[in-house]
Amino acid sequence: MGLKLAIGGKGGVGKTTVTSLLARCLAKTNKKVIAIDADPVSNLAAGLGIDEDKPITPISELKDLIFERTGAKPGTMGGFFTLNPKVDDIPDRFSLEKDGVKLLVMGTVQTGGSGCICPESTILKALMNHLVLYRDDVVVMDMEAGIEHLGRGTSGSMDGLIIIVNPGKRSRVAAEKIKKLGSDIGIKNIYVIGNRIKSELDKDLIKESMKDFTILGFIPEYEEIANADREGIRPFDDISTIPEEFQTIVDKLLSK
Repeated sequence: MGLKLAIGGKGGVGKTTVTSLLARCLAKTNKKVIAIDADPVSNLAAGLGIDEDKPITPISELKDLIFERTGAKPGTMGGFFTLNPKVDDIPDRFSLEKDGVKLLVMGTVQTGGSGCICPESTILKALMNHLVLYRDDVVVMDMEAGIEHLGRGTSGSMDGLIIIVNPGKRSRVAAEKIKKLGSDIGIKNIYVIGNRIKSELDKDLIKESMKDFTILGFIPEYEEIANADREGIRPFDDISTIPEEFQTIVDKLLSK
């Protein structure tokens, strides 16, 4: 089976940018990579270099598909509908691909929250189960802090939860909460990547304050990443120019 990774972190730490660069690095090693945008406020498409003009309909908003597969109209709760809908064709039918990375946008459940007993939630969880348990692709998930799309049955098969942190205290406190959430649903391997590191003092602060975490590496504050974020484009458009810190992290993940 391919590597399965969930990536979380407090808003503003650079989680989506790091996720996109790790996905592109993994694709560079000739792996089949599926990147999952499961954070309602992220834009993984831009980080992967997918043109904004290409329409991306989140899976949770494919009303006809959801009705066809579950037998219930989206927006309804309770009642009778299929709890194990067919989803194996969704990754190939509804993804967009760029440079060897397929992007799937999960979307959110508008009625009742992500834990509701509703057809949209059923489709999303069945799809996540399929991606983690039955596909041989490398799967990299840009998750919201609550890692809501991962159920207990799925999470136990994840190879790791990577939490992106900045040196700031709020980022590190959020990492502790995300770690607990991940542990509670059965994720065994939980890692940290320090991002936007400006000095050795930043590294030492993260190391000292996060001794219970396995640290995969540190990513400096790169001007190219900051400029790309301002312009809404992907940094290091030529992936062969990506800084060695990213490749070192990918090598560690593949060796684990």
